Amino acid sequence: MDGNKGNLEAAIEQLLNVEKQMRFAGDVAETKKAVTDILQLCFEAKDWKSLNEQIVNLSKKRGQLKQAVTAMVQQAMQYIDETPDLETRIELIKTLNSVSAGKIYVEIERARLIKKLAKIKEEQGLIAEAADLMQEVAVETFGAMAKTEKIAFILEQVRLCLDRQDYVRAQILSRKISPRVFDADTSKEKKKPKEGDNVVEEPPADIPSLLELKRIYYELMIRYYFHNNDYLEICRCYKAIYEIPSIRENPSQWILVLRKICWYLILAPHDPMQSSLLNSTLEDKNLSEIPKFKLLLKQLVTMEVIQWTSLWDSYRDEFENEKNMLGGSLADKAAEDLRQRIIEHNILVVSKYYSRITLKRLAELLCLTIQEAEKHLSEMVVSKALVAKIDRPMGIVCFQVAKDSNEILNSWSVNLEKLLDLVEKSCHQIHKETMVHKAALKV
Repeated sequence: MDGNKGNLEAAIEQLLNVEKQMRFAGDVAETKKAVTDILQLCFEAKDWKSLNEQIVNLSKKRGQLKQAVTAMVQQAMQYIDETPDLETRIELIKTLNSVSAGKIYVEIERARLIKKLAKIKEEQGLIAEAADLMQEVAVETFGAMAKTEKIAFILEQVRLCLDRQDYVRAQILSRKISPRVFDADTSKEKKKPKEGDNVVEEPPADIPSLLELKRIYYELMIRYYFHNNDYLEICRCYKAIYEIPSIRENPSQWILVLRKICWYLILAPHDPMQSSLLNSTLEDKNLSEIPKFKLLLKQLVTMEVIQWTSLWDSYRDEFENEKNMLGGSLADKAAEDLRQRIIEHNILVVSKYYSRITLKRLAELLCLTIQEAEKHLSEMVVSKALVAKIDRPMGIVCFQVAKDSNEILNSWSVNLEKLLDLVEKSCHQIHKETMVHKAALKV
């Protein structure tokens, strides 16, 4: 054993002399070869301690060539998976990390090393440490890193932040990815880089495709919006997943996604974006595959009062089944929010048909007590979803918008113009008839 170690040290000493001569001579190819040969000798001898020492020593040599350091780091990275135990692996990764820190020419290698170290920390249950490690690296500034690898790295940062329930940082990191990047046409041929441009490296084999990354991105955003119960944004995320070709081609997948789109559309508060998504979803031909949901959406766009009890009896089983399907259960208070949306829909319907209505009659139509009806109506007025005034002593709700003097005068002037137009047309018709009769008498 000692003899082998002595032989190793002698061989390394010999190669170090060669490396020194080549380094001073500025011979890039030979210096790289000498450096990688030293690491290869240590690896073959399974002397991990010497390997770490040589990596540090070679990187600190005076006037060490950048290309040699890059070759050394890339060579040593291939040995990480060959390490005998976890402790040795972590030690090697930390050594390579310290060598590549602050060197822009090995920034991609450093990012990959940190990702590996973060994965080990996560497997050990140290999610907070893994998240902190990943946040040290700002891959969006790496010009030579492939676009898919950048996105995959940022998504990993977002996932770890969500795992540690750091939702503020997760949102900040997610904004580094523009959703438009997923719509890029990958079928186009890559342009050859011009002279002086950064050469973009090919991503590793384990990096998913752009469309797979799109699905991962929106799944992570669903987790983020789920925390805030932002139903409309969750719906938009499912809508984006639904548009992915691999999902559209598989009925067993798109039916589950379309169900989620329908549920979150119904749970989302009424606003122009929600109405637009509701109408576009109703036009989807695939919706006929799930007729119960098509009927539910139609009920929401129809200006008719929906009976909550009958609707809940019809859809309760579907609602309960969602927890066993894609994306899990809808939300902690989804059933309560669903009832709230149906009440809001009914109030909007009543406001379309009535200009004035008693609170008692409104409560009857909504199947609520007078106090509950007043509470829900007040909430809608405060959120500016509706314009209404309540005369509490009289118990009357007025849905008419109060007009100012200018609007009243404008409406009068419009009415007068219409009246004068009608008078003019009538005079013209009378004159025409008179002329026709006079002509007939002359004949």
